[in-house]
Amino acid sequence: MTGTTLVTGAAGFIGSHLVETLLSRGDHVVALDNFDPYYDPAIKWRNVSSVLSHPGYALVEGDIRDASLVDSLFEHHPIRTVVHLAARAGVRPSIADPVLYQDVNCGGTAILLEAARRHRCANLVFASSSSVYGSESEAPFSELAAADRPSSPYAATKRAGELACHSYHHLYHMNITCLRFFTVYGPRQRPEMAISMFTRLIDEGNEVAIFGDGRSLRDYTFIDDIVDGVVRSIDNLGGYRIYNLGTSAVTSLLELTALISERIGRPLRLRYLPNQPGDVPLTYADTSLAADEIGYAASTSLVRGLDRYVDWYRAERRPALRIAR
Repeated sequence: MTGTTLVTGAAGFIGSHLVETLLSRGDHVVALDNFDPYYDPAIKWRNVSSVLSHPGYALVEGDIRDASLVDSLFEHHPIRTVVHLAARAGVRPSIADPVLYQDVNCGGTAILLEAARRHRCANLVFASSSSVYGSESEAPFSELAAADRPSSPYAATKRAGELACHSYHHLYHMNITCLRFFTVYGPRQRPEMAISMFTRLIDEGNEVAIFGDGRSLRDYTFIDDIVDGVVRSIDNLGGYRIYNLGTSAVTSLLELTALISERIGRPLRLRYLPNQPGDVPLTYADTSLAADEIGYAASTSLVRGLDRYVDWYRAERRPALRIAR
């Protein structure tokens, strides 16, 4: 499926990579991002710098909660597909400000779905999260799990978004695929995310804070594999689907920090802290459904992905950037 695609959150980590891939295959992209100060907006402007002059690219600075703005995008562009990546991110910050997370993630998604319905845009990909599985789902996590025990307000908003999408499929026959991303990493990763933060701390000779005993397990997924899954979903929209996008391999926090330390070439100094509310001990994707239905198969091991991330980090060599909290 080609044509004009509206990508929300298009200047962020995942969004900017996706936009480059869509443009490279000849799609036209309308990119919406509000460049909010959750982290330094200069990072997002760098993310989009290579595509600003592309003839198939239109960047709009604005908020998904602005119903008039969202409606105008559909009025002025022949949007065939929406990829909805925009969201307030992060488990721990959502505990501190749950109302904001509801407003952005649930309210913004409702505005976008309604605009798509009014303008007869029947194709949408929604970015969900592995966090919807909470701490009680059986591993490896299957899309058949109830996912009705979220451990944080962020997780709850992502599950609510999936349910809102289902209602629009049921009522208006929209083709919607919800993608549960499993711990995405790679070049341009947000600065507060674990691999980005650990790399910077180790490189600067600082301690790395470990919450808990370091034995929590995560399914780390390289950005190229995530983008491949999103593009495959765009090209295979039909009905209502939920897919896990992960690697079906898990790594402990202690193993992860050791791997980063090896690649940076500096000693690892750890400081142990109590477990944080909202954190889960395990994320582990069963990707067999995505493999069967859209041909998804992650091809980047964590070792290879970290090599590529550290190469990018060394090339950037920029100072640590302020994260708004």
